Amino acid sequence: MQISSDCWKASRDADTESKEEWLAAKRAAEQEAAVAWARQFDMPPLEGPAKALDWGERSRHQLMTAAHTALVVEGSWDEADWAELEEKARSITAAGWWIDQRDAEGTDVLELLNAATEADRGTENPFR
Repeated sequence: MQISSDCWKASRDADTESKEEWLAAKRAAEQEAAVAWARQFDMPPLEGPAKALDWGERSRHQLMTAAHTALVVEGSWDEADWAELEEKARSITAAGWWIDQRDAEGTDVLELLNAATEADRGTENPFR
């Protein structure tokens, strides 16, 4: 049995809409978690184009969570080591930097933070 092209298009459109709704809900939940995390750990607001800010916050949260798991939970870092890394992460306020690092491994975060430029640190850096 063959379905009509109208039925196929309606089915495809419904699938696309449900995927878009699912993705929007997933992003909203990730955003909520990223904002709560940033507030809890005193992370500064990110800077950059408005359309990059939410993505940057989600990227920062995901990368820092991956780093904590790899370095502290599964690794040999103690809280003092982690506190030092967190301080370095606070200095990076460019949303684009976090977006660019979004696919990095948690174990690479310290090296990436150390390699960040002044431009990545944005205007919120008190050490400028």
